Amino acid sequence: MSEFQNIVARQKLEREKVFRDPVHDYIHIRDRIIIDLIDTREFQRLRRIKQLGTSSYTFHGAEHSRFNHSLGVYEITRRIISQFDRNYRSKEEGDGLWNNEERMVAICAALLHDIGHGPFSHTFESIFNTDHEALTQLIITSKETEVNQVLRRLGEDFPEKVASVINKTYPNQQVVQLISSQIDADRMDYLRRDAFYAGVSYGEFDLTRISRVIRPFNQRIVFDFSGMHAVEDYIMSRYQMYMQVYFHPVSRGMEQVLKGLLARAKDCYLGREHCQNIKAPIHLLEPFLNNNWTLGDYLKLDDHIMNAYFIQWSDEEDPILADLAYRFINRKPFKSIITNDEEREELRTAIFNELSESGFNPNYYINEDSSFDLPYDYYRPYHSSQKVQIDLVTKTNQVVELSQVSSLVHSLTGQVRGDHRIFFPKEIIADLYTIPQEKLTERQKKILDAYTNERHDVTHNIQERLF
Repeated sequence: MSEFQNIVARQKLEREKVFRDPVHDYIHIRDRIIIDLIDTREFQRLRRIKQLGTSSYTFHGAEHSRFNHSLGVYEITRRIISQFDRNYRSKEEGDGLWNNEERMVAICAALLHDIGHGPFSHTFESIFNTDHEALTQLIITSKETEVNQVLRRLGEDFPEKVASVINKTYPNQQVVQLISSQIDADRMDYLRRDAFYAGVSYGEFDLTRISRVIRPFNQRIVFDFSGMHAVEDYIMSRYQMYMQVYFHPVSRGMEQVLKGLLARAKDCYLGREHCQNIKAPIHLLEPFLNNNWTLGDYLKLDDHIMNAYFIQWSDEEDPILADLAYRFINRKPFKSIITNDEEREELRTAIFNELSESGFNPNYYINEDSSFDLPYDYYRPYHSSQKVQIDLVTKTNQVVELSQVSSLVHSLTGQVRGDHRIFFPKEIIADLYTIPQEKLTERQKKILDAYTNERHDVTHNIQERLF
């Protein structure tokens, strides 16, 4: 037994601890390191960060946190590794099977993979230029954090090893692929968990079967050929969750309200755009408004802090700030119109001018969002987006890429799905509907036609499917 294994063995709990989980039933913990990581202030902060951000304004049950999700990713990884150790334990160096000395780095990376997320993660990042993946690695490697202090009990270089898994540079790519690939513990948990809390069935797939057929092979992760249909089911579940939940236009409409709100707050604080100064104290946000923040500043922010500021801002003297804050805290999403490259600029100009004439400042009340996803792709060495393809292995150890044998997956391979939308206040559409048809300007007709045609196209597509 190596010195590292001796250290790990000494960290074992005398009695297993469990967390009761609505998705995985019990989450099992036998390592003191894992319990101590969960108890750190950086990890406990994840209780106060929603997993799905503004999606809870569409799916009201989706109030779960990144804390829930991180525990789930740990548990899936732990179960898979236990199966590897039982059935595919490495017997000699270079045999491509599972070396159980990698267990601790894998389960620690699984637990900590999202620890750098901030409040309303992606929207906050776009306004304040933060990067949750870089911050995850910083939290793990900074000697200022409790997480780093716990990890260093397994060796001074152990935090860097865990961070390199997040960064996808860890030498053992089996560990990396368990946490980050086209079918990994992260995706498997968030699909099941998000579907459960959103109250939809799209994210359901046979996790038990996938956990059984996944295996290490030639220094990478593959799946038994007999499990192909379970993997197909996973691909379809992921596709449906993106189209029906993650890309829902109402959730995106709330996200655009939030984006305008944060942009206005930043401009008001810095004295731009004829703003009125913010009266209420916002000390925890000031380092980000000044673009002079530290890791300590970042770790003080969470969804609750931001929502408290939004409530304060709804009473501010600046009318735009107050209005956008009111819209966000009271669920008043922007409406949207799907557009394409050919008509986008003309339609955006029409909406921009209509907003201006209606008294809305277009700098905060119109925005665009592209939400596209690639459900599945195979590895192409000279392609701009290199993917770790899903490989199946037969009983005779022949390896075949998934889309070559699955017509279902082949139909989705390389096909980007999603849409590009222009978002704006719903009052614009409501006001246009009150104008008699003969009095509408060409600009107003263009906006109404685009809005009406989109809904006609959706209804037509539904009728075609039904009949």
